[in-house]
Amino acid sequence: GIYCRSGGDDRRILLWNPRREESTPIKEYTGHSNRVACIAVAPGNASFASCGADKSVFLWDVPSGRVTRRLQGHTQRVNAVAYNADGSVIISAGYDTSVRCWDCRSRNNAPIQVLGEASDSVTSVAVAEHEIFTASVDGVLRCYDLRAGRATRDTVGVALTHVALSHDANCLLVASLDSTIRLLDKATGQLLSSYRGHMNSSTKLTCSLSFDDAHVLSGSEDGCLYVWDLVEGRQLAKCAGHRGAVAALACDPKRLEVITASYDGEIKLWVPAVRP
Repeated sequence: GIYCRSGGDDRRILLWNPRREESTPIKEYTGHSNRVACIAVAPGNASFASCGADKSVFLWDVPSGRVTRRLQGHTQRVNAVAYNADGSVIISAGYDTSVRCWDCRSRNNAPIQVLGEASDSVTSVAVAEHEIFTASVDGVLRCYDLRAGRATRDTVGVALTHVALSHDANCLLVASLDSTIRLLDKATGQLLSSYRGHMNSSTKLTCSLSFDDAHVLSGSEDGCLYVWDLVEGRQLAKCAGHRGAVAALACDPKRLEVITASYDGEIKLWVPAVRP
């Protein structure tokens, strides 16, 4: 909850302390040859992974800034990357419709598993123990149960841009290009609630649950951060300040504070004033 990392079109990854008065990064990581699309931090915070339009997944050592591995295999841009719970496996999702699993402990740079059921770009991935959840532009939310060796699918019917797990691991939050965020039961796929009011018809935007699973948060193409009550579905806050679409956000693990990143090139720290 102290530091954050950002990546963008300039191919750099920057480490920030958003609570410092100086708006300068603490450290810079360079190695990507094209736009950085996603960053995932490993358990323990000593390393992180990144991916992007150069079709690669990079593994980084935080203190030295050194690239420890470069994983290649995707044939088009890599949209998302995530770690499993113990940081031993990295899962990447690409525009090439594939999801690839990589063993962080092996010296073999080939993926240990390739999941290729999607018929369009896989935009997002989330991991819970032995399950991998993916969102795709083909409108399908997929669950790969690696322990049971089976895949299940829930067809939403509109392009999906992000999937996130609730902290109790019972629900999935899914963003889509119909300006709707859906809360689904992880076990059954049942629609539990929907959240509307923001704008999302053309851009990949991030959604998330707050630290206590009480609030739903999302960026918007109108440059605002939106906050809803999880249970009632009411919009509780609309935080304006960016001059471009709010593409990414991350929630503090202990309090209702949110970091947002926008196409205007700015990162902002928010403490949303939610209505009772």
